[in-house]
Amino acid sequence: MAPIPIPTAIVTILLLSILAVTIGNPITSSDGSDAPTSPTPWPHQFHSQLYVNLTSTGKLQIDDLWYDWTRGRNLNLLQSQLGDRLYDVEWDNKTSFLFTKGENATCRTLVFPVGVLRPNWLDGATYLGRAWTGGIECHLWTKVEFVWYYEEVATGRPVRWDFFNGMSMHVMTFEVGAVLEDSEWQAPEYCFTESAKNGNAEIHNMPKGIEETVNIFDYLHFRKFSSI
Repeated sequence: MAPIPIPTAIVTILLLSILAVTIGNPITSSDGSDAPTSPTPWPHQFHSQLYVNLTSTGKLQIDDLWYDWTRGRNLNLLQSQLGDRLYDVEWDNKTSFLFTKGENATCRTLVFPVGVLRPNWLDGATYLGRAWTGGIECHLWTKVEFVWYYEEVATGRPVRWDFFNGMSMHVMTFEVGAVLEDSEWQAPEYCFTESAKNGNAEIHNMPKGIEETVNIFDYLHFRKFSSI
């Protein structure tokens, strides 16, 4: 079984250039009186549908994100445009399984230096003020010049996040408390064959500053779909 190919751009991450953010999404300066001290932590369990624009390649994806901090797991069901559906199952033991299903099913296992993204992963982010995106007024944050995070002013829900590589993820739905059945998390048996193991990899290097924030799922997501 051939190892699963890893696309050269993607996802798991955003961060348009500061110029692009400024021009495309004008920021309303805050006098500090109503500025939040930190972004709203993520709920421990939720389901979200994300529209993903891989700006550097012009490719598009739909990401069904199932976040389950309570059980130490995170699942991205990634549908590329007119392509295969990729399952990206992340566990807090730092192991991730990337697999497809069907006649030409493939699987690859990756081991990272960190586990699942923690709910307060944006603690320590820098507040940039208010900005509008998709017709929604948001608080805008950035962290270590790696991610730009938009949070709805009225509700605290995530609206969008952009990554340094030009990837942009737009939150289309956000269901707090939604949990995916356990059977969907299990990696298939062909992930554990000798043939599949030949395509496995262990990730050691992380960008400067990122290791200090640990458990950034966006970084993991980006690494999995970039050249390794």
